[in-house]
Amino acid sequence: MSTFMYGANVHANGIRQHYLRFGGQQGERKTRASIVIIPGITSPAVTWAFVGERFGLHYDTYILDVRGRGLSEAGATLDYSLDAQSSDVIEFARALELKDYIIVGHSMGSRIGARAAAAQPAGLSRLVMVDPPVSGPGRRAYPSKLPWYVDSMALARKGCSAQDMKAFCPTWTEEQLRLRAQWLHTCDERAVVESFEGFHTDDVLADFPKIRVPVLLVTAARGDVVLPEDVKEIEGLIGELAHVRVDNAGHMIPWDNEEGFYKAFGQFLGQHLTRVSQAC
Repeated sequence: MSTFMYGANVHANGIRQHYLRFGGQQGERKTRASIVIIPGITSPAVTWAFVGERFGLHYDTYILDVRGRGLSEAGATLDYSLDAQSSDVIEFARALELKDYIIVGHSMGSRIGARAAAAQPAGLSRLVMVDPPVSGPGRRAYPSKLPWYVDSMALARKGCSAQDMKAFCPTWTEEQLRLRAQWLHTCDERAVVESFEGFHTDDVLADFPKIRVPVLLVTAARGDVVLPEDVKEIEGLIGELAHVRVDNAGHMIPWDNEEGFYKAFGQFLGQHLTRVSQAC
């Protein structure tokens, strides 16, 4: 069984925001809880479509192209700050009239989700942060380096193959590499550079005590983005926090251990993210 998917645009927060929707027909009245997935720094929405397929079996699911990525608006003068990105999410939900929604953010998307949740917007009921970078002023640097992003984007803009992309993502499958090679060129370099710099200048941990909804923190057992000591610190900052560490996974958790990623949610969203065969 597969969930119905379509792509669409909405004008929200003053820009064109593109998204993919799973689990609902276009124009259909929303009757199920809504999930808004915010991908990471160089992940257009389409690269998370396989996750949207699973979520869409249970929820009205939206995957955003963050500004400057995929088919959302980009430009030489566009504001790529964390504040602008978080406002995008809040205004996106308002434009689509989402009355009860959950944000699921990965990496940069987790920081966007946390900043949005700290504003305590109407309708937001829960937040999931998947391996959020905890770097910031006076803290250790984000473990990945900027040239890794810039060089791979330059290669994609020229046109490259999945094999070419393997030099940057050696553990990925052929299908994953092919998709990245196809879509990475849609990531605006200035958007990525400014977001990367924001990993070190934005104090996202200062947002955590302002969050008033239940939070699920999902971390990678093989990753070095969120360490055990970081988890303890986050536990002291967020009032209602659950934590699950996913085995056999690096930072790109659903790429490394897809079923472990879904299992980590448990019933936090309201029901288990069962396999496709079980949901048919």
